[in-house]
Parts: sequence; structure tokens; C-alpha cells
Amino acid sequence: MDTLVNLQAFLATAESSGFSAAGRKLNVSTSVVAKRVTQLEEQIGTTLFHRSTRQMRLTKAGQQYLHRARSVVADVSDLLARMGEKDHDLADQLRIKAPTSLTIFRLADVFSAFQAQNPQVRLDIVLIDRPVDPVTEGFDIAIGAFPHAFGGVIDEPLCPMRRLLCAAPDYLARHGAPAHPRDLVDHTCLSFLPTGPEWQFDGPRGRVTVQVQPRMSSNEGYVLVKSAIAGNGIAFISRYLVEDALRQGSLCQVLPEYPIPDLWVKATVPERRANAAAVQALLAALKQALTPTL
Repeated sequence: MDTLVNLQAFLATAESSGFSAAGRKLNVSTSVVAKRVTQLEEQIGTTLFHRSTRQMRLTKAGQQYLHRARSVVADVSDLLARMGEKDHDLADQLRIKAPTSLTIFRLADVFSAFQAQNPQVRLDIVLIDRPVDPVTEGFDIAIGAFPHAFGGVIDEPLCPMRRLLCAAPDYLARHGAPAHPRDLVDHTCLSFLPTGPEWQFDGPRGRVTVQVQPRMSSNEGYVLVKSAIAGNGIAFISRYLVEDALRQGSLCQVLPEYPIPDLWVKATVPERRANAAAVQALLAALKQALTPTL
């Protein structure tokens, strides 16, 4: 168990930026924390911190070991919890990558409810709008909707994400409504940066692909929604972001006869964390909350 307590001392020091604060966090003396970190450095044969009288900073090696150490400690904590009574509360630390818009509009409530039900689970939620490899970037769960594949992970489908074209009535009155996706090249378009300016549609005669020249692109979907409501163009957007605007009439669907292929929201989990009780519990909560579709 010496290695485990040494790893815990390393994590606490990295998170607290010093031995004194780490000691208070672990309820041990400063000298004990320093000794444990030194023992770990001797064990692995490398220095983990740049030490000075003013601050402590992770070395390059320390930065590389940080995510792995966090995962190892979480794995051991989960194993010990599973070896105890079946009715024990979940206790773990989960580092989660999630998309910005989806988290603000849907997932924040799921995370809040989950933590209220599992107060001993610590959630570190990082909002990132690009694909990430959870193994190399140190995440227990990475949520996204892009068809990227990584090694050493398990993909858990959560739900399909519907997308559509929409514009303000004022824009359509001034510029007319496109009759075919190819007409979009003559319109002002608002594009979601991660999916790019190549827009695809399913028509009666098969797949139609159009390369647009967006006047505005953003990695935050709500920026595009506000711009579309202001009459600035036709937005290619996730349906859940514009449901209220469509009901209120501030936006109208464009080209409904040419549906946009769905994306699948999925959770990517490192194989070594896939059976952790807290991971499985959060995945179940996500699936229940997002069913049947966004």
C-alpha cells in the first residue's frame, strides 16, 4: 500500500501546488507528504516536481504521470469499494469530457442529479468541443458526437442527435427560401465549426453534399442560434438547440424534405475503467436522460 499512499500524496501535491496544502488535504504533516513524493520519485527513477521556495511545478514527466496516477488511484478505490458491502454508496473520482452546448442545455442537469444521488463521487467536468482520446488525455468518460476511433476504449452509444436547417422569417422574406440544398451556395450560411462547411442531406434520390461558404462559423452552437434569430443567415444546427425558437416562431425550419443525417452521441471509456461502478452508474443516468433522441 506504500505505492498507493505515495501516489495519493503526488496527486494531492499536484492539485494543491505544495506540500503544506497537500498535507492539510490528506490530514498528515508536510514532512510526511514530502517523504511520500520523494519515495515515489525514487521508485520510478524520475523527478516529478520542480521545487523552489515559492512554488512547486510539475516537471514534464510529472505532467505525463498525472493522468495515469489519477486513474490508478481511482481504480484501486473502486476495487476496494466493490470488495465492501454491496449497499455502500459509490465513491470515486470521474474526469469527464463533454461538449459545451450539450452540457449547458442537457447534461448539466444530469450531472447535478447524479452527484446529488452520489455525494461521494467527485466529478471533474471539462468542456471541450473536439474529439479527445480519453486514454492519452486522462478522462474516465469522453462524451461527443464525432465518428473518431481510438485504441483501448469502449464506445457506449447514448442517443441519436437530430440536426436541421433553420432561419428567421425575416431572413427568408428578404432572401427567399432555398428549394434544394444546392441553392445554399447562394445564401448566407451559419456553420458549426466541428462539423465543417460540407453539409450533407438525404434527398429522395440519395445523399446530397453541398460545400458552403459560411459568413459565420463557431464551435458554440448557441452563438449560431442567436445569429440565426437575428436574421443573419441559415444555420446548420442541432435540433435541441432551436426547439424553443421553432415553437415560438422566431425560427423556421428550412428544407425539411431534405433531412440531415443524424449524429450519434456516444461516451468513450478507457477499457480499464469500463467496469468501475461509478462509471457504469453515470452511463446509465446519461442513457436514461437522453433517451430516445436529442
